[in-house]
This record gives sequence, structure tokens and C-alpha cells, in this order.
Amino acid sequence: MKTALAILNYNGQKFLKNYIPSIVKYSSEASIYLIDNGSNDNSIKFIKKYFPSIKLIIHKKNLGFCEGYNKAISKIDAELICIMNNDLTVKSKWLLPIIDHFKKNLNTAIAQPHILDLKKPEFFEYAGAAGGFVDRLGYPYCRGRVFNTIEKDLGQFDNTEKIFWASGACFFIRKEIFNSLNGFDSDFFAHQEEIDLCWRAFNQGLDIVSIGESKVFHLGEGTLQNSPKKTFLNFRNSLLSLLKNLPEKRTLRIIERLLWDYLAFLFFLLKLKPFHAFAILKAHLSFFKLSKKIKNKMRFSPINKQYYKINNLPVKYFLHGRKKFTSLLKNF
Repeated sequence: MKTALAILNYNGQKFLKNYIPSIVKYSSEASIYLIDNGSNDNSIKFIKKYFPSIKLIIHKKNLGFCEGYNKAISKIDAELICIMNNDLTVKSKWLLPIIDHFKKNLNTAIAQPHILDLKKPEFFEYAGAAGGFVDRLGYPYCRGRVFNTIEKDLGQFDNTEKIFWASGACFFIRKEIFNSLNGFDSDFFAHQEEIDLCWRAFNQGLDIVSIGESKVFHLGEGTLQNSPKKTFLNFRNSLLSLLKNLPEKRTLRIIERLLWDYLAFLFFLLKLKPFHAFAILKAHLSFFKLSKKIKNKMRFSPINKQYYKINNLPVKYFLHGRKKFTSLLKNF
């Protein structure tokens, strides 16, 4: 199966220098593309000088995560494409289990390896861990990560398992499926665009899986640090994804989600993080501004209402003390 690794880069020479060598060394089964999003550092010169085998796709300006990939993938010659950050390292034979799975499982549209913390490799990494899910109101969580509680990798998730969403830090998608879903939604710009994409695939009856035999190591927050901008994008884009993809009771569930967001606003104020708090209000304003445009994109008719396994993640986590993935589904 013709496979390509597509690495989006914006002023990331320091990441490329540290992390691209392992990708080149241990990814002989795939071609490698660097998609440069209008960098003004020496990223392109560095790749040309030290890794001439890497193919370059160069954008003149920063198009964001979504449009950066959308415009590049049409130029990539491969059946299977790996969307991956520039702050990842890999080890020997990481690709083989994934390529083999796609060959044998034709209904799998999207798959991710397990994502571990580069600094603490015995732990899962926040952005994706061992595969993602959402609750009824669209709050994301992962096997191995619930809100800010991150588990050690003790092999507890080392099976191949269906999940709801795969992490944008590193996931594989059939190019044919990416095109049929019209790629990432460019109105998201960055953050939670992978949840929206996976939700659309889920609504088409396609499988998204986590493959425990493959593991990668992610620096985390390399490209966008924990900031009010990140808070804004996460809260706004989660609402956009709900508006596009909820199969029923759309208005009621969005209102309920907005109320929970206001509790998060108060939480940030109490934590003396006013810029994060007001980023939530800004996210709501942007959501309402974009809502009419987003409604026009609701083309994919949901065929499965069971997009969630738990009803209310904040209640489970903060009130019931269910801090780990395996405890969320347990009854009292």
C-alpha cells in the first residue's frame, strides 16, 4: 500500500532538527512530505541540505492546520496518508502494524498509533493518548487521558480497538476517504478539526481505530502552547463540531453545553486566569458568528445516534471522581 507521511511545519526548524531524523530512519515503508506553512525561518533550507529525500510542498503563507493540509494532500501521491506533527519521534517498525491493518480491514478509514509523552515515555501524551471519544455534549477524552489526568502506559490499551476520534498529532487516513469527506473544515483553522473529520467519517459508517502495536512519542504543545488562543480555538471548535454533527436535539444540547462552558469561565476566573476565561466568551461570539455558515455544511446525514458512551464527562470527572478512562463506564 502506497503510504506517505505528511508533516506540517511552521517555523519549526528546531523541531525538525531534533525529530525528523528518527522519522526518516524508521519510515522506509513510506515517502515523506514536508508541508511548509509559510515559514520565515530556515526550515526549508535545513530540509534541502540534510534530508533531500523529503519532498517539499511550500505554501506562501500560514494557512493554518486545516487548509495547510487540504491544499497539500491533493499533491501527495499515496493511498494512505499520515497526518503528523513536526514534534514527533518514532521507533523501528512503527509503520508496519498500521499499514498491515489497513490492508486487511477495508472499512477502516482512519487509525492512530498510541501517542506517548516524549519527555515521560512511560505516560500517554495529552493529545490523543490511545484514542479519543466524546461525551453527549462533545467534551473530548481519551483512553489514557481524561481532562488533565494522564495515565501510565501499562499495556492496558495495547489492543486494536474502535474509537470515535483519532488525534491530529498523528493519524492515518485513506486519501480517498479524506477527499470524499472534503478534508478538514477550514473554518476551524486549528484544534478539534480531527474530531469533526472523524465524526463525519463515523456518520458514514466508517471505522476509526487505535492500534496499540504502534507507538509514537510526542513533545506536546510544541506548535501552540497552552494559551488563551488555544482555549479560544478548543471551545469554539467544539461547538462548531456539535452544530455540524449532532444527530438529534441539536439546539438543546448546544444550549446545555454553553451553560457548562460558563462554569468553565468561572473556573478560570477563580484560578486567576482572566485571559483564558474571556477567551471562552470570545469563542462563543465567534461560534454564533459562524453558525449560519456552518449550518450550510451539514451535508452528511447521521446514520448512528450512538456517538457517545457517557452522558456528562464533567460530572463524572469533577463530582464523581472518575479520573481514569476505565472508571468512566463503571456503575456505582
